[in-house]
Amino acid sequence: MNSLNRFVERVQSIWGPLSSEVVAGCKQQLDELMATPAAEPWLSELHQSAPTQQEMHRDPHNGFVLLAHTEPEGLFRPPHDHGRSWVIYAVQQGEIEMGTYARVQDSDGKVKLVKRGSTTVSAGQTLAFLPGDIHDTKCISGPALLFRFTERDLKKEDQEARKLTRYVEQDGDWVPKMHCSIERLES
Repeated sequence: MNSLNRFVERVQSIWGPLSSEVVAGCKQQLDELMATPAAEPWLSELHQSAPTQQEMHRDPHNGFVLLAHTEPEGLFRPPHDHGRSWVIYAVQQGEIEMGTYARVQDSDGKVKLVKRGSTTVSAGQTLAFLPGDIHDTKCISGPALLFRFTERDLKKEDQEARKLTRYVEQDGDWVPKMHCSIERLES
């Protein structure tokens, strides 16, 4: 059994409604997956093919999805949330800087983001975001190979529930953008 199959089996065995234990258990399994030797065939193929996005597993019973992304140095994805979903990012190669934000409303009722800070996620590290958390990503050392583990299919979530929010820069502030397709977020 390879490490990817072991990851799927272990996540299936701990899966349940959102809780500290489920997030910690999935994070631990991603930490172990990131320790996979680069010579393991499935990971070696990912390094060689360097896909912009590749689905690694879609769980038919529990709904979680594991995607692999290869990102060039300098690629920036503006602030966004993942709607009702929680997400764990895991970096296998390279470094990704992830900024975090709070959504605030000023006295005129205008919504904007205030940046809380940023974290550099290096090879072998993971970072979790819960429903409603807002973040951006920037590849600062690449190409980076990262995995995005989501509790549900975000494309379906966006198309059906319209719960994902993206932000655009306007007059120096990040403000909510009108609904657009998640393909932009993932491309």
